[in-house]
Amino acid sequence: MATVETRDNARRSAVQREERFIDRPLKEDGQYKRISEYYGELVFDLQTTDRLPDAIKKEVLECTTQKRQLNRETVEVIANAATEWALSHGATHFCHWFQPLTGGTAEKQDSFLDLKNGAPIERLSASQLIQGEPDASSFPNGGSRSTFEARGYTSWDLSSPMFLVEGINGMTLCIPTAFVSYTGEALDMKTPLLRSVTKLSEVATKFLNLAGHAETKNVTVTCGCEQEYFLVDKSYFYARPDLVQTGRTLFGKAASKHQQLDDHYFGFIPARVMSFMQELDLELHRLGIPAKTRHNEVAPGQFELAPIFKEANVSSDNNQMMMALIKQIAAKHDFVALLHEKPFAGINGSGKHTNWSMADNTGINMLEPGNEPQQNMRFLATVAMVCEAVHRHAAPLRAAIASAGNDHRLGANEAPPSIISVFLGDTINAIFESIREGKTYTPSGDSLLDLGAKQLSQLLKDNTDRNRTSPFAFTGNKFEFRAVGSSASVSFPTAVLNAAVADVMNESNGLIEKDLAAGKSIDEALLAITKKWATNAEPCIFNGDGYSDDWVKEADKRGLPNLRNSAQALGVLADTKQMAFLSEQGVMSSAELEMRYNVLLERYITLREIEFTTLQDMINQNVLPSAIDYKLKLGQVIMNQKSAGLECSVEVELYKKINFAMESLSSQLNIFKNGFDSLEHEEQKRAETIAETLYPLSEELGEHCANLEGLIPDNIWTLPKYYEMLHNK
Repeated sequence: MATVETRDNARRSAVQREERFIDRPLKEDGQYKRISEYYGELVFDLQTTDRLPDAIKKEVLECTTQKRQLNRETVEVIANAATEWALSHGATHFCHWFQPLTGGTAEKQDSFLDLKNGAPIERLSASQLIQGEPDASSFPNGGSRSTFEARGYTSWDLSSPMFLVEGINGMTLCIPTAFVSYTGEALDMKTPLLRSVTKLSEVATKFLNLAGHAETKNVTVTCGCEQEYFLVDKSYFYARPDLVQTGRTLFGKAASKHQQLDDHYFGFIPARVMSFMQELDLELHRLGIPAKTRHNEVAPGQFELAPIFKEANVSSDNNQMMMALIKQIAAKHDFVALLHEKPFAGINGSGKHTNWSMADNTGINMLEPGNEPQQNMRFLATVAMVCEAVHRHAAPLRAAIASAGNDHRLGANEAPPSIISVFLGDTINAIFESIREGKTYTPSGDSLLDLGAKQLSQLLKDNTDRNRTSPFAFTGNKFEFRAVGSSASVSFPTAVLNAAVADVMNESNGLIEKDLAAGKSIDEALLAITKKWATNAEPCIFNGDGYSDDWVKEADKRGLPNLRNSAQALGVLADTKQMAFLSEQGVMSSAELEMRYNVLLERYITLREIEFTTLQDMINQNVLPSAIDYKLKLGQVIMNQKSAGLECSVEVELYKKINFAMESLSSQLNIFKNGFDSLEHEEQKRAETIAETLYPLSEELGEHCANLEGLIPDNIWTLPKYYEMLHNK
């Protein structure tokens, strides 16, 4: 239980922290190594390693792009090469590293030790590389199997490089894998993502071939996942039961100064935080994770890390490792990293903006507009198809980013809203408007910005502004799915987005083929596709302020879905009609969708119930005892004043305020407890009651607690406060 002494000790510890110094990699001559000289040193990439012959590299590439299987002899060569490389770096164990439906990662480590004729050797066999067999009974499965049906398989993912994870006393070789049940159902996040990438590559390749790019053999989905997070001193973290139990504060009085002055965003990075960031970048680069940008975010105590784009599958793996490393390295600096979407009330929460595009094997970015986008019919058709995909499958996309944490951001305290819409910017929007009306688009304005000072260079103006209020925004040569939560795996939303685009693109290919067969030119066919989808998807294209109440009303008029909470959104996963496109594209079967619905709904309920239990405990063990302690002190002062014949109106007024606040809190707590104790057993109804009744009540309880915090003296309040936790030394 937190006490005033505990909080005082936490405050002293946080103030006395020093920066942690790290050993940067050095050359033999003592000079610092460049990033390029140690980048990827802990990665065994089948395409770049010098331990494999070119013939095997070619065979692996063909297998990953043409659905071929590696022969056994090739796998043995790769296994031996990976083993020797790992051992040379001090590895003692290997594991199949996978992403179960928990949203995190999992692994079962095995030693390289083997016995040959009774003698110890180090070995990773071909069969051990290809396939693993972890116990699948204790991972979330959504009721798809009984506890005694424990067998599951991990399958080596050739498209994602192996890597080494460094412990204090040695290395472990991690082999990225998929995770499936005994009957082949995907029990993980990766398998549907890989299926969606395969399907989108197939239909996008055909589209580019039809558009005249005969040299296109395959298309890659590219992603870049910007990661936002908070840092809190570990002493404060462990003095707050809500942070430990739920990853967020369940109540707290706002600091007088937080983000109102906009002085934290892009501001000077505190020395201790910079030390953490430098070590984080070092370890990310050693793992071949291309960390590029680091900066202060809007809220105090909030920061962001952005990488260079990579293939969607590898980017997803990289982001999982990035989240793990943020936490691990933060601990070395006596911080705790909070990846929750809303750790603190009243200030900005955290997202994970997923930048998404498609590129073919020749280097064509399908979302690159070029200098004259109005004449780039392939680009315009691609953008129109993506808009139609988002419009047609808005509800499933909203379901894919639903979580208890994200409910604090989507349609609640801040943008992006829970209404899924597309921002295109003025230029593309105007081109689409001209196409809808059958007019010729004429560019207007200058592409250069003259700033009026000779000392400043002229700036090249982008074809679109940024719209941070849009959940799905075109940002120059990519779309930014801004609605993904900071703690989420990007695999599921990316898989749903890929399948949605593949659905529309597959239909478009058929229409283009008909037009070409009828004698139309490819530009005429692409123009027809662009007009069709730009017109049909017009209701979901919105370039305005997504924060405004006017947009909510306008979206309702347009017939756009507004799934305000996760209980509503997750219900979409159980709608076989709305989710049919996923099974039709071969991304997820109906059984796998049902499994995810059950798992995600149960997770939502469980997380909220943990929050509710923690909140009640903290009120009874921290808030009310602090209030009672203050009342006792005030009561004694009032008695002493009266016995001395002195005026005590100030003390009496304070006593009344505390008493009223306590009575209000206690009354609200009883209402909340009765509602919590009488929750329905059926999970969908239970989730809806939690989202629509109990969660708002819990927020009201939090406000009552914050009110008491503002009344009770600092030396009596036992919990670390927002102003302490948010401003890092």
